[in-house]
Amino acid sequence: MPYEVFLAFRYLRSRHKRRLARATSIAAILGISMGVAALIVAFALSNGFRDEMKEKILQGTAHLSVLRADGRPIENHAALARRLREVGGVVSASATTYDGALARGSKDSGYAVIRGIENEGGQFAQASRWLSEGSFGPLFETPSELPSAVVGAELATRIGVNVGDVVQVLPASESGSTRRLRVAGIFRSGLFEYDSTWIYVAFETATAFAGDSHAASVMSLQVSDADNVKQVSADVSKVIGGGYTIVDWQQANQPLFSALALERRMGLVIIGLIIAIATLNITTMLVLVVVERRRDIAILNALGATRAGVMLVFVIEGAVVGAIGAIAGVVIGFVVCVIANHYKLVSLPADVYSISNVPLTPRASEMFLAALVAFVLSVLATIYPARAASRLRPVEALRDS
Repeated sequence: MPYEVFLAFRYLRSRHKRRLARATSIAAILGISMGVAALIVAFALSNGFRDEMKEKILQGTAHLSVLRADGRPIENHAALARRLREVGGVVSASATTYDGALARGSKDSGYAVIRGIENEGGQFAQASRWLSEGSFGPLFETPSELPSAVVGAELATRIGVNVGDVVQVLPASESGSTRRLRVAGIFRSGLFEYDSTWIYVAFETATAFAGDSHAASVMSLQVSDADNVKQVSADVSKVIGGGYTIVDWQQANQPLFSALALERRMGLVIIGLIIAIATLNITTMLVLVVVERRRDIAILNALGATRAGVMLVFVIEGAVVGAIGAIAGVVIGFVVCVIANHYKLVSLPADVYSISNVPLTPRASEMFLAALVAFVLSVLATIYPARAASRLRPVEALRDS
């Protein structure tokens, strides 16, 4: 074993180390481990929030929305849907509508979005997975009395309706004409914006409310790979020509994800500064060790140790402290993420953040990066005291000891 490594570990384990130096080394390990753990938790929280928002958005909205460039309704939506389904990467294409309305129940009234969907395609399949009570079946049956609807859970609670009740809606597209719908089901998506406003009805019912039973406002497309939506959008544009406007889910939600990216960068910079400050404890610790070991350093120099060898002793000592702190931080950070996910500790007000609970999603690459940053900063923190030790003159050190 090289003497530099032997001496570095010996100094770390020394029982005769002064209390101040020992306390400083412990503080350095704790500081680095807490900083690394905080960085991992910040990474995981950012990942979880972004992934949760992305999942909810992709479940509830179209990957691609096709609208007429002139803003008019799409009359030939059935033929257009068949053309769109032939584009590579498109899983489903269906007509849909979005209309604002005032919904009134037994308790209160509130703003709602009447969303018309067809009895096929990705939009219906996704909405069906959210169903918590009742059924979507009555929406597409010929109504004997009243058309049926599936209402968001938060909206149903606010206006006071349950399955089987009647809700009155006043569509924004009509003037003074109130429509009645029977609640066939209640859905809960987990995204407050949807649960608090959306009312699903059959496409024919929605277009009848709008005064045109043959037109769609939007064609909703689901693609096989949501991350490759730009390429599919370009292919769709080639097929349908320039008379339509295509909006993908990334464009529609760009402000949200830009804000999340900015928040992530700022949080990581702040926590990175905390780790950098924690590594300064290593500098303090090694300065104390150099003062304590002046006699040992002088003897090493007298025995022929090179400056590089003396410097390496203290670099290794600081690196070991940094490595221990980094590894402990990774373990602590991962355990905190597991506990937080198990007990759902990160709860948010749904009306502010759209989702009520955020999972922590740690990733191996990010944990490795956090540990690596802490280790590199720890090594850099050893340079000053290590150089000071290597420049110590044997005669002066032995005379002052």
